[in-house]
Amino acid sequence: VQLQASGGGLVQAGGSLRLSCRASRSILSVFTVSVFNWYRQAPGNQRELVATIFGTRDTAYADSVKGRFIISRDNSKKTVYLQMNSLKPEDTAVYYCNQVYRGSGPPSEFWGQGTQVTVSS
Repeated sequence: VQLQASGGGLVQAGGSLRLSCRASRSILSVFTVSVFNWYRQAPGNQRELVATIFGTRDTAYADSVKGRFIISRDNSKKTVYLQMNSLKPEDTAVYYCNQVYRGSGPPSEFWGQGTQVTVSS
């Protein structure tokens, strides 16, 4: 498995969770230049992009999570994180991490297995 996602669970509204995505099989040089995304998919909905990290610090967020979620990465651990604060019931979904690597050839894309986040009201 290229990406291993963890950290999901059940939390009350207003609470926090931190998701982790470890790219254990990625060599460090590939990991460092990869773009990582967190997506989520709620039942009956399409998968939506939640957050992206480019390089070390450049980030982008969906409007629905801006100001509440923080994406970060630790290259030494080959891990990407999604800190989720002030959670709302509408954040309930399966969260997936995604890695996109653009080397000299066609882009390579990898997906984690998904981790369930449930926010109770």
